[in-house]
Amino acid sequence: MNQDEAIMLLEYVSAACPAQRVGEFTPDVWGELLAPYDLTDARAAVLAVARRQPFVSPAEIITEIKERREERIALANVVYDGDPAETGIESARSVRALLRAAASGQIPPRTPSAALGTAKRLALPPGEPGPYAGRAAAARAAVGQAIPRVREGVVNPRAISCRRCQALPGASCSAGGRRMNDVHPGRLEDARRAAAGLPPIDPAEEEREQARRIAASAARAAADTTQPDFEDAT
Repeated sequence: MNQDEAIMLLEYVSAACPAQRVGEFTPDVWGELLAPYDLTDARAAVLAVARRQPFVSPAEIITEIKERREERIALANVVYDGDPAETGIESARSVRALLRAAASGQIPPRTPSAALGTAKRLALPPGEPGPYAGRAAAARAAVGQAIPRVREGVVNPRAISCRRCQALPGASCSAGGRRMNDVHPGRLEDARRAAAGLPPIDPAEEEREQARRIAASAARAAADTTQPDFEDAT
């Protein structure tokens, strides 16, 4: 605020508080005291103070301006994403610049989700990590979304896909459209082989093995139903 703006502010104060005296050097003093502040904020502060009492002082105007600026900063939910190329001093300057912008009303009120850039993020297919706006948004969105990895010696069926229901890594098996608590046996066997460093079972070979087992079971069942011939001992 300059001297001309201080004179305009005092005229505003005189209109709001007719009983308040204004001396010859009042504009000079008010101009120096309110120099760091904007005329628009000062006028709003005058109105706020004048609604409570018949006189307005520079100290009360400054207090009102600071409270309004702090409220704007709180409502803006300022988030600084950072820049790896910045030094510590440069990063601090960037943060201060954002806070000044929020205090002056250049950054409108917004929710924390909007400040982080996650308010309108669309749902993504399983296994796709982005894109997201800013490192903070990416870090927040990645919580609990990491896909399990295959590790040697560790049997983790959800680290691999399922050949039976086509479940992707990280997803549960399903049967009849409903999610299963356990995985399909074939997926568990593949996980065991992966943990041992072996390739997955060939589906064709698995089908032949199942057919062989079914045939063997049928043969045993047929043999069990055959009644032996007994001679009459009487």
